[in-house]
Amino acid sequence: MARNRQPVVFLDTHIAVWLYSGLVDKLTEAAKHAIDASDLLISPMAKLELQYLHEIGRITVKPDILIGTLTGAIGLRVSATPLQQIINEALRIKWTRDVFDRMMSAEARVNGYGLITADDEIRSNFELAVW
Repeated sequence: MARNRQPVVFLDTHIAVWLYSGLVDKLTEAAKHAIDASDLLISPMAKLELQYLHEIGRITVKPDILIGTLTGAIGLRVSATPLQQIINEALRIKWTRDVFDRMMSAEARVNGYGLITADDEIRSNFELAVW
């Protein structure tokens, strides 16, 4: 059966880690549906955040391995949105000081795509958040 693709969605960093780790039970039904029904992107900012998490020992896998595994498993792609567009949008975001959340939300907004996230602050402030 061919999947009927919906709009593209971005994965927040923790969602990518959960998927890599097989922790699908942490996801809501809406998040699972969006993953199954959509083309999936990850921001280069999420890749950088994964590197930071690896460096401080919060995750043991390197970003390229994690993303490469998800590319093969679920078709995840790294976004190529021009940085200047993301920054211009991020300058308008006032609800967070977390640079990763700010940049990933801005990138999703620039493209008009959803962002699958369990983060309460993002979900409260970003109208295209999926959870």
